[in-house]
Amino acid sequence: SWVVGQAGIVLAIMTVILGNVVTTITTLSMSAVATNGRIQAGGVYYMISRSLGPEFGGSIGLMFTLANSIAAATYIIGFCDSLKDLMFYYFDGARIVDGAVNDTRIVGTATLICVLGLAIVGMDWVTRVQMGLLFLLIGSQIDFVVGTFIGPIDDTQKAQGFLGLRGDVLATNVGPDYRESEGRSQNFFSVFGVFFTAVTGIVAGANLSGDLKDPAEAIPKGTLAAIVTTFITYIIYPIMIGAAVMRDATGNTTIYQLNSNLSIDENPAFTDCSLTGRTDANGTEVCEFGLQNSFQVMELMSAWGPLIYAGCFAATLSSAIASLVGAPRVLQALAKDKLYPGIFMFSKGTGANNDPVRGYILVFVISFICIMIGDLNVVSTLLSNFFLASYSLINFSCFHASLIKSPGWRPSFKYYNLWISLIGGILCLIVMFLIDWITALITFIIIIALYLFVSYRNPNVNWGSSTQAQTYVSALKTTLDLNTIEEHVKNYRPQMLVLTGPVGSRPPLIDFAYSITKNISLLACGHVIQGPQTQRLRNSLSRQSYNWLNRHSIRAFYSLIEGTNLEDGARNLFQLVGLGKLRPNTVVMGYKANWRKCEPTELRAYFNTLHEALDMYFGLIILRVPQGLDYSQIIEDEDCPITMNGNDNITQTPEDKPGQSTTNQLTQDGTDSEASSPPGSPQAPRSAAVAETNAENGKKRRASLANLFRGPGGSELSKDVLNNIIMFKRKQKKGNIDVWWLYDD
Repeated sequence: SWVVGQAGIVLAIMTVILGNVVTTITTLSMSAVATNGRIQAGGVYYMISRSLGPEFGGSIGLMFTLANSIAAATYIIGFCDSLKDLMFYYFDGARIVDGAVNDTRIVGTATLICVLGLAIVGMDWVTRVQMGLLFLLIGSQIDFVVGTFIGPIDDTQKAQGFLGLRGDVLATNVGPDYRESEGRSQNFFSVFGVFFTAVTGIVAGANLSGDLKDPAEAIPKGTLAAIVTTFITYIIYPIMIGAAVMRDATGNTTIYQLNSNLSIDENPAFTDCSLTGRTDANGTEVCEFGLQNSFQVMELMSAWGPLIYAGCFAATLSSAIASLVGAPRVLQALAKDKLYPGIFMFSKGTGANNDPVRGYILVFVISFICIMIGDLNVVSTLLSNFFLASYSLINFSCFHASLIKSPGWRPSFKYYNLWISLIGGILCLIVMFLIDWITALITFIIIIALYLFVSYRNPNVNWGSSTQAQTYVSALKTTLDLNTIEEHVKNYRPQMLVLTGPVGSRPPLIDFAYSITKNISLLACGHVIQGPQTQRLRNSLSRQSYNWLNRHSIRAFYSLIEGTNLEDGARNLFQLVGLGKLRPNTVVMGYKANWRKCEPTELRAYFNTLHEALDMYFGLIILRVPQGLDYSQIIEDEDCPITMNGNDNITQTPEDKPGQSTTNQLTQDGTDSEASSPPGSPQAPRSAAVAETNAENGKKRRASLANLFRGPGGSELSKDVLNNIIMFKRKQKKGNIDVWWLYDD
């Protein structure tokens, strides 16, 4: 009734249409997401997290839990307010304590306890109670419609503004009459913000996805049916109210009777609010009754007033039950995924239905605190923004999955469109700012903070989200676009292929190359092994190598090639590594220190590898350090490649421990290592230089690096050996670098 009084009938209908357009588009998007595979417990959190990834899902999941917890309190407070009005108008101003906030706290706490008990009893009883409340709500709607057509039964109702369905009343209320309300000037968008809270419950059914027999079928049908039903009532009721009730009425029966022969525009019972003696905060005289002043209009129009209060009780209690039952289930699903620390305890359920009793207790505590406050108008707009943010991400997840054409995007619900979903997501954002731009900004800040927190924790999950698919599409498009870009000397980047062998055996060689590329150029690690080997073993080597690179924070590719010797394998690497223009132009190798003692065939393979690189127009870097590069006999690392025997079984032998070279791992030396023995202790001058360059801040970093490198059996490496391994990770003193340029005339 307040919306009709402020906006008029036409704009009230426009408000209803706009609000339902947003919810309908969101429901279509939600239906597409819900029918794209199996939907488990968690409702809106589950859908967003599996579609857009844990960062967005975790942000919305936590916000949605908090919003529903507070919303449960607001609905219960609404129930208390309706009960206080019933007691005031029908029981001669009866009250429990003060008829104000203390009564709200007493009744609200008792109601909250009852709702909690109902939730703990189980979903069967929740469903039964909700069905009873539904029939009560339908009865109150029928009572209102019947009373409207019957019309006023006495002059008292007429004096309070209810004149029955009349054309002149309809004409009076067609246009808007925006006034100040609760200290704020009203307009179309502020009125829309107030109304929109009435249509934000479209995910109530989705939040119970874990308790539905077939959520993929029930969620679309149930939600769309609810939207259609409420849309019809929201369209009809503004017309009925606007055609039957005046905006202002004094409630003075005598004055109305004395001027009953006058038109409604001339009757002082509807035009002269000074007769009431009431003023607002600004001293303006206001009437007590009418669309603009009274929230009891529907009760006034009904055939039997108390039934309207029963409908209010049913609506508020039903919403409170849905919020208190849905929030713990979202929290339970969020806790199971371990996206936030300290909430895993809420993942445990009890009973056959895995009811989240611990979540019930938490939501009960939050709602109880809010009820003790007694007035939550301050956070009501924030709650609406939380819901709208969820709806926007639901729309965006449908749009994003459709746009990138993810192979896993095959919803059985076909009545959606990616561009309409995008429009729906944008509309939700617009509505957020129309309701209150300050709370919209607060919502964005909270989402961004939670997003960054989850992103920083980098949860180890693989849900096949559309953002993962987007990574592939973006990489493919960018790589193809790179082929059309002409090369220029100003954009030259050294794209390096490092002949590392097993990635964990030569850390200084990789660190040296990575110090040049630094995530802004291509770095590929080449590994040549004797073949043939099984694909299972090749996959295992690749997985272990990437694990090593990730643990050491090195962004690089790993390429495994089979060959009869180093020369043959390196030739294949030079030809095959890379894609399009994203291809190495520089080869990095270690210096063969044992060239005087090795077999002639090994030396020839090493020498021919250098010529192969030069013949294919690669730049060539040969790195030589005093203590050597190969630490495969020193380091034991869980992610280093292990012994290969050519069978499906991947075994470890006592002679070949993890991290050590084996007879069929071909290195740059042809057999085993760069030097004939493991690297020894550095010379005294080197040790002194290291001691001088390591300050207090460097000790912590060295301690963390020491955890990445361990000796056989997990033993701690000596300080000198560790310094040799991490020589290119530490800051160096000023010195000279000898560079030898080799070229072929």
